[in-house]
Amino acid sequence: MRVKECTIEQELIEKLGDLKYTLRADIRDRAALERNFREKFEALNNVTLTDAEFHRLLDEIVTPDVFKAAQTLRNRNALTRDDGTPLNYTLVNINDWCKNDFEVASQLRINTDYSHHRYDVILLINGVPAVQIELKTLGITPRRAIEQIVEYKNDAGNGYTRTLLCFIQLFIVSNRDATYYFANNNTRHFAFNADERFLPIYQYAAPDNSKIGGLDAFADAFLPKCTLGQMISRYMVLLASEQKLLMMRPYQIYAVKNIVECIDKNLGNGYIWHTTGSGKTLTSFKASTLLKANPAIEKCLFVVDRKDLDRQTREEFNRFQEGCVEENTNTGALVRRMLSDDAADKVIVCTIQKLGLALDGGSTRNQSREKRGLNSHAEQLEVLRDKRIVFIFDECHRSQFGENHQAIKTFFPNAQLFGFTGTPIFEQNASYKRIEGEEQTLKTTEDLFQKPLHEYTITHAIEDRNVLRFHVDYFKPDGKHPVKPGEPLAKRAIVEAILNRHDTATGGRCFNALLATASINDAIEYITLFKSAQAEKQQSDSNFVPLKITAVFSPPADVSADVKQLQEDLPQEQADNKKNPEEKKTALAAIIADYNAAFGTNHRIEEFDGYYQDVQKRIKDQQFANADLPRKGREKLDIVIVVDMLLTGFDSKYLNTLYVDKNLKHHGLIQAFSRTNRVLNDTKPYGNILDFRGQQKEVDAAIALFSGVKAEQARTIWLVDTAPVVIEKLKEARDQLASFMASQGLSGKPEDIANVKGDAARAGFVERFKQVQKLKTQLDQYTDLDDAQKQQIETILPRDEHNAFRGAYLETAQRLRAQQAKPDSKKNEDIDQLDFEFVLFASATIDYDYIMKLAADISMQPAGKASMSREQLIGLIAGDAKFIDEREEISEYVRGLKAGAGLDEAAIRAGYEAFKQDKAARALAAVADTHGLPVARLQAFVEAVLARRIFDGEALTALLAPLELGWKARAQKEEALMRDLIPLLRKRAGGREIAGLKAWEEAR
Repeated sequence: MRVKECTIEQELIEKLGDLKYTLRADIRDRAALERNFREKFEALNNVTLTDAEFHRLLDEIVTPDVFKAAQTLRNRNALTRDDGTPLNYTLVNINDWCKNDFEVASQLRINTDYSHHRYDVILLINGVPAVQIELKTLGITPRRAIEQIVEYKNDAGNGYTRTLLCFIQLFIVSNRDATYYFANNNTRHFAFNADERFLPIYQYAAPDNSKIGGLDAFADAFLPKCTLGQMISRYMVLLASEQKLLMMRPYQIYAVKNIVECIDKNLGNGYIWHTTGSGKTLTSFKASTLLKANPAIEKCLFVVDRKDLDRQTREEFNRFQEGCVEENTNTGALVRRMLSDDAADKVIVCTIQKLGLALDGGSTRNQSREKRGLNSHAEQLEVLRDKRIVFIFDECHRSQFGENHQAIKTFFPNAQLFGFTGTPIFEQNASYKRIEGEEQTLKTTEDLFQKPLHEYTITHAIEDRNVLRFHVDYFKPDGKHPVKPGEPLAKRAIVEAILNRHDTATGGRCFNALLATASINDAIEYITLFKSAQAEKQQSDSNFVPLKITAVFSPPADVSADVKQLQEDLPQEQADNKKNPEEKKTALAAIIADYNAAFGTNHRIEEFDGYYQDVQKRIKDQQFANADLPRKGREKLDIVIVVDMLLTGFDSKYLNTLYVDKNLKHHGLIQAFSRTNRVLNDTKPYGNILDFRGQQKEVDAAIALFSGVKAEQARTIWLVDTAPVVIEKLKEARDQLASFMASQGLSGKPEDIANVKGDAARAGFVERFKQVQKLKTQLDQYTDLDDAQKQQIETILPRDEHNAFRGAYLETAQRLRAQQAKPDSKKNEDIDQLDFEFVLFASATIDYDYIMKLAADISMQPAGKASMSREQLIGLIAGDAKFIDEREEISEYVRGLKAGAGLDEAAIRAGYEAFKQDKAARALAAVADTHGLPVARLQAFVEAVLARRIFDGEALTALLAPLELGWKARAQKEEALMRDLIPLLRKRAGGREIAGLKAWEEAR
């Protein structure tokens, strides 16, 4: 028997009582909420407000802006009293959040003009509603509670914008067995769909990274009063530049706590092993800002090891807190800031190279100062020698194995050093030797930083879906035999292999790729080979669209100081540039010239940094279709050829493939592979690696070294299943779908889905076919399928049948999603728990332009001669989620096209737009006729709603006023009209929300 939601709620309230929360059964409406807040406010601020002052206070603090409310909650504010004097106040005790009153309200109802919402459990801190907990019964996915919260927040005039609920900081959702939490945010950062691009959700975890899912255990770990206060006050970050609230992940919190404790108790040094892509910069920023308030610490230096990371880290820190870190243009500026007493200079971001120059009394710059009678930088810094200074090193696996580390320790004997790394140096991957007497040992991360303070390995991150697994294809030139380990292949063969596999690897160019090469000369040769190979393909195949390809490697010879600093961590490029530098310079200038011609830019080799930054931005802009990019000339890159650059520290969700023609091992291999495994959504199931050097042993060794668990177990976590295993899973999923259809008395054909009876059965189809689609999406990006395997997949799920099933899925899902949106009383439990992953059903290659082109081909060619039949094209449209809201119109238009009519693409587009407008006008005229309204007046009403995207009830009343109906007849007429009008408005809105319309839908 299913446990009722009310039972789960009561158990939670009792648990909160055990945690010493005050239970407030009397707070059930807005008036009681405000009355309680007033009492707590007056007690905290030792003041008695008049009614006028209290209402003025509410007017000033209640805001629809979540970010502004979050700032008000954390800051000291001012209110002008009736007599004109200022009252400085806080809403909560911001100095010690543990000393606030913590209360629980349940079944709170907030009624506003358009919304009538009930909230399961609200946690109040000093009378301020800070946490909302939404519960679902066992068996219902908590995602439904998340969607419900998003729906509530999207309603016009909701309680979150007009009442004290604007101060909600955190949402918690649970079905008792699974519990999640996420930060409140303004609408642009608060959407929940298959992309989850704006709304990251979290599960809490123990220090060993084991998940805490049960609601009771979660309450014990997360909801004790002081813990919750710290979560809100210390471990949420307000991103000023984006006006966004960000929640730290559990492993980030534990790392910060351990660093702060190490400093408070002066326990020496330590390092944090958090895998690449886990948000180390946010962790280090939070640690730095907490140290800022520690009077025992003189300075906190965040040290990076090269120019682009210096800039990237500064930008990230300033993203977390505007203006918190200034740029250090030179070593002198760094020294001045280290000596400054200004609070803004307490946290400094700098490169280890600048720091090393400042401390090196024998450096050219210091000797120059001495000749001019000036104190050297080292002499200036003497006053800090015995102070407590904290150094936090980013990517410490790179920056710390040299003389600079020892110089810092020698110069600042009381300093504490902390390192962050995704790939620590162990004895197995160490290359820096330490000599002690006659004994020679390898220098490891633990040697340098004494002890690990927290670990969150790539294994943990993959299990948490914070990063993706890898698909590694060891290229076989003849299709059967892999290359000998480490042996280079002919580059022309590699170019041909990449051109043949790139569309598959990148999901139809939905993503982009890096090609890692062994030297600058190799990169130059590849650029030339790709040019000639693509030109040949264009000549032999008129439909081939060339890939946009460029290369980045550091320029040789006379370069700026910035580029010199960049080169310090690019060993291969440094070595290469010592040979024939002018040839390399000429080649790079030609590459940049081709790039300028392709993208309409004007970069120069003399300003290489601008070109390098533009390439990175263009990779990250992959999320946009070319037509939607911010400005002309911002088309996307498909492949960037690299040597050392971009293989560490560069992140893009839209990079999914690494082609490897370079020997890699240990941390270098993991760093390079990890460029591909940032999470996006289910269209990116893994990071794709195509290795042309036969490096399976090196991959296995790196996995064993950095997994944190047994190597064999790690392999199953890190690497996706092989193609035969996934094909077998696809067969099983397809068989389960056929068995389900048979259980409904139907054949397994897509056309029979229309005959599935009842919402429970439709939900069953949605769940089963979604599994089929996930496996097909995974296989679609495998680059190592042979012809026999491709045929096997086609036999299991023929292409036309697959498209037909996709169309049936989208039609069924659209119907069930409309059912889900109905009020709770009308919902069916079988569909309430469904997740509709429409992103799985949107192809990158099948867009509006592609459909119009195929439609034009049908019109231009004689019957039966077009590249795709009318039925196949309609099947494509039906099976793609991008067309879910206008599939009927496009399909109807295509059905009406005459073969051989000779309409080109422009005529097809114009014809379709005219067709849509005519159909919409006829539908609206039919509604007007049914309800006795003038077409022109109804048209004006609809256009006004669509223009503002707000449904105005008063305008509806005015529309019906000429009918001169009594109040009861008018209400009936409004309901009848809206029944016909809502579907038209939804369709015309094209998926965009119309504020206030949901209230009408729920009233039906």
